Amino acid sequence: MIGWVVTIGGPPGSGKSTAGRLVAEHLGLEFRSAGEEFRAEARRRGMELDAFGRYAETHPEVDRDLDAAMQALARPGRLLEGRIQGALCRRNGVPVRTIVVTAEEGERVRRVAARDGRPLADAATEVRTREASERARYARYYGIDLDREPADLTIDSTSLPPAEVARTIEAFLRSPGAGSTA
Repeated sequence: MIGWVVTIGGPPGSGKSTAGRLVAEHLGLEFRSAGEEFRAEARRRGMELDAFGRYAETHPEVDRDLDAAMQALARPGRLLEGRIQGALCRRNGVPVRTIVVTAEEGERVRRVAARDGRPLADAATEVRTREASERARYARYYGIDLDREPADLTIDSTSLPPAEVARTIEAFLRSPGAGSTA
């Protein structure tokens, strides 16, 4: 049993969701994704993801409600995927192990284009716009600067397959200092 909340964050297209699902499956953790919840809310409102992101820039309740719902789930046995969930857990005094998955921008853009079936140029615009919007919202709403937030483990997934990223995370979480109780 993992004795901590596990969070996985990182920029769009870094592979955090894919790795998070694999880790959760292998370690018997419940997987919850802030990104999936954000996309579901956009669909409920009949909005495209980029339009909903712009809407969230002037409607702080979008992020605050989503993040409050995610934080209500923050307990051992759960893996929360989301760019700021680790930072929010720390601020809320929740025992957490924060993992950040990164990748070079070009690779992230290729992944988003392939995932969404979009041209590379469109995916590049989407990735950059989304990152800028999220950074501005997190700073304004929470005072969080993602570049200054510490991580317990950072993995560059640019040239790693998802299974290797997951194995690295699992090994870290199973290490004695990471909070594993089994």
